[in-house]
Amino acid sequence: MDPFHLTLLAAGIAVVAFLYSSVGHAGASGYIAVLTLAGFAATTVKPVALVLNVVVAVIGTVQFARAGYFSWPLFWPFALLSVPAAALGGYLLLPATYLKPLLGVVLLFSAARLFLRKGDPAETSPPARRTALATGAGIGLLSGLTGTGGGIFLTPLMLLRGWSKAKQAAAVSAPFILVNSLAGLGGHLGSGRPVPAFAWWLAIVAALAGLAGSHLGSRRIPVRGIQILLATVLVIAGGKLLTM
Repeated sequence: MDPFHLTLLAAGIAVVAFLYSSVGHAGASGYIAVLTLAGFAATTVKPVALVLNVVVAVIGTVQFARAGYFSWPLFWPFALLSVPAAALGGYLLLPATYLKPLLGVVLLFSAARLFLRKGDPAETSPPARRTALATGAGIGLLSGLTGTGGGIFLTPLMLLRGWSKAKQAAAVSAPFILVNSLAGLGGHLGSGRPVPAFAWWLAIVAALAGLAGSHLGSRRIPVRGIQILLATVLVIAGGKLLTM
């Protein structure tokens, strides 16, 4: 790629990392869209998106935890079965003909619900353990199959079901994305497919933007702002899945 297109690529990655990290996400679906528009093959896009996801998810996990929103009892039931499920999904290479449109519709529906919400619910109740375990396993498999970390599915589900408030959901989603992205990347590498070398310099760009976004999301942006940003992210991701 020439310098101009490299600059555009880096700018796109930075915008995605900033926007997604502000709601506790790492940006995989956005990276997939940017890299696809830049002309990279699908076999290249998935591992690069997972590498960027790991970097930004580490930053988001630290930022939201330092702000005091992370809850271990809420996190671990979702994460426990999601890791092996994500590794399996990363190993598999399935046709996306039916999977992507279905996921796209789910994300757009979740976005519409969030746009209509008015702040955090007055009361929240964490899910039963078996529900959290099953939910984590299902989302983990989806995350591995789609090359995402799963937060794009977990966060809106937690909010719409009243399992947590917005910033707690973001604080749980960031480490959830981290462990699933690592598992998905491990599954990819275990299949013998490499990670392109340019992923590492893009990771620097994503890290800087993710640091800014997660700082603002965990400490500065109000709850309603978080919900609007999340809904916007879901629209972007859902639209991408429906049009690819």
